[in-house]
Amino acid sequence: MGLLSASQLAIRAVRRCLVPLSTSKSWLSTKTCHLGDKNLLLMGLPGAGKTTVGKIVAQKLGLPVIDIDDDVLETAWKMPVAAKLASVGEERFLEEEGQALCSFSASGCVVSLTGSNPLHAEAMRHVSQTGLVVYLDVDIEDIIERLNRMKVDRIVGHEAGFPIKDILRYRKQFYEKWLDVRVFCGAGDTVEDVVEKVLLCVERYQKHNEETYLSTRCDRAKFPNQKSCFSDVIVEGPAADGGLYVPKNGFPKMGKSEWLRLVSMSYPERASVLLEKCIHPSDVSALDLRTMIFKAYSSNFSSEKVAPVKHLIHNLFVQELFHGPTASFKDLALQLTPQLFAHCLPLMCNFLVLVATSGDTGSAVLSGFSRLSGADRNRTGVLVFFPEEGVSEIQKLLITSYREGNVRAVGVLSDFDFCQKTIKRMFGESVLTGHLAVEYGTVLSTFNSINWARLLPQVVYHSSAYLDLCSDGIIEFGEPVDVCIPTGNFGNAMSALYAKQMGIPIRRVLCASNHNRIIADFITTGEYDLRGRPLLSSYSPAMDILTSSNLERFIYHVSDGNSRLVNDLFTRLDTQKHFQLPKRLLGRMQQEVQAGWCSEDDCLATIHSVHTQTGYLMDTHTAVAKRVADRLQDGSCPVVLCSTAHYGKFAPAVFKALKIQERSQDPLKQLEELETTASRPGVHREMVRYVKERSRTGHTVCPADYGLLVEEVECMIQDSFLKVM
Repeated sequence: MGLLSASQLAIRAVRRCLVPLSTSKSWLSTKTCHLGDKNLLLMGLPGAGKTTVGKIVAQKLGLPVIDIDDDVLETAWKMPVAAKLASVGEERFLEEEGQALCSFSASGCVVSLTGSNPLHAEAMRHVSQTGLVVYLDVDIEDIIERLNRMKVDRIVGHEAGFPIKDILRYRKQFYEKWLDVRVFCGAGDTVEDVVEKVLLCVERYQKHNEETYLSTRCDRAKFPNQKSCFSDVIVEGPAADGGLYVPKNGFPKMGKSEWLRLVSMSYPERASVLLEKCIHPSDVSALDLRTMIFKAYSSNFSSEKVAPVKHLIHNLFVQELFHGPTASFKDLALQLTPQLFAHCLPLMCNFLVLVATSGDTGSAVLSGFSRLSGADRNRTGVLVFFPEEGVSEIQKLLITSYREGNVRAVGVLSDFDFCQKTIKRMFGESVLTGHLAVEYGTVLSTFNSINWARLLPQVVYHSSAYLDLCSDGIIEFGEPVDVCIPTGNFGNAMSALYAKQMGIPIRRVLCASNHNRIIADFITTGEYDLRGRPLLSSYSPAMDILTSSNLERFIYHVSDGNSRLVNDLFTRLDTQKHFQLPKRLLGRMQQEVQAGWCSEDDCLATIHSVHTQTGYLMDTHTAVAKRVADRLQDGSCPVVLCSTAHYGKFAPAVFKALKIQERSQDPLKQLEELETTASRPGVHREMVRYVKERSRTGHTVCPADYGLLVEEVECMIQDSFLKVM
């Protein structure tokens, strides 16, 4: 394994001393589908195919098969199940069925549960301890078709008169509660398809040690055994060698039939299925993950669809990513990842999350961590560095209004790049991280977009945008779309490329830059040149970035994981402020990504023209995307514009674009004026509430001095956590 920082060593040392919750089923061998004396329990709706699939799986594994109906219930009752049901009635039947399962004692078998077993909590607690519970999550339309063929018009445990579809949907909550592994079946999957998926899912569950992450700069020849699991990478942030974590085996690929099932699902349901495939259940169980997801994307989003797609004009569509509590696309990740972070933390350390923000990340991180409760909140601090003069007034108001619990924001008299470099330098100094770990029992972590867990939820909304277009009949699954993303740090664009890897037919990712245009120049020429290049302020400050960290993941991707090349290029960027991408890689890069930039005047002109033509009012970042998309698209497919923030966050620039000369200097009155101007989208109620209720409080402002910012970190720790004696 390569060298780890003191923070990372502390994390892993603590983790080794603890017994993780997931080890309750550590009997699973790393050998493919070797179950030992434990059972493989198949669970699912009536008609899911548990009995048929169970027989074939048992045959392939060379194991005995048990069908609870035939081999347990009828043997215990000495009568057919139907006869028992007729004799005792449904309520008594469910109780006796559960009690019979409580006496179940077989081992080393493939077991097909009944459709109603999961309704009996005591029975499921008992039987789940005997093995691995595999949920056959079959499309409800397929279930209904099978039940109709079998002439089943009632389901045990439910009164007559209720539509079967509603009953089946109601039942799913019980299966979600008990599953260890979900076998997500596509619409129309055959028995053979399901059997293969069962075997692959069980194998994945067993091989936790193979679902690992590597640094983009890790030399596999020197460190062939370097491995980090999801729990490591979410807590550690950047890799110790300066690189960024990526999954060793890439992203899971989903087939068309599986995607088609997601079309009719809600955003949280889509997120549950997709993220289960990307996060191993030994790190976060399916039940815990689902609970977090539904908490993240609940009433704190003002749109029921969470990230709705709206038609704008011609072939252009807008995905509104600003309906979260801080009116920014950052909420889509940061309402979820603090929960994941807290879940994965070792129990014996305090953690200070350091964040550099160019505007939206800071308030989104603070909002997400403020929703934690109990011990999770007490042992986690958040310190945000932001450019004091580089964010809008409302952005600053949101960032500095979070002062509850262990959260704090510090303004820096410099730009975002300085804030980000300062944090990376802190992580790279083992003397500092070691001192904090030993003296205060505190480990540093980060939640910028370089953290892997920040990218992962963004894959969901890019996938969801495509599925919404399918749901609305704009396209059929398989038809291409382009996605245009206003980007500074390239994280949003990278997550779209990952969605493409999972199977979403994104043809091209169009990267839109403002007049800083570092990404546009790089994608066009392959040359990344920071020499003598000043960072210019703009109307779209979230893109006021010159060092786009997530480009490192993109180069790793297009170079087929050439970590030596990545390390060489970014070492040169650190030391010489410049590198040139090899021509063959530039061609590969341009096959997937195109880029353009937009001047300040064009940005404002776009806001004005779109509002005049459609009544839609967009923020400055979305306007940059719209102008670049108009230049780069060829009109042959729909284009989805990522609308990354609500226009209210950049009110002065929007007023200027609309040529409204007389306006109030008060942020609240500005929001009220814009509400009367825009026909859509509506005012962001949560943002207005923050501006109304949280009066501007003083906050610390520091010169651009590394030593002073280190002092702020230590001061934050001293104020937040008990000093280790």
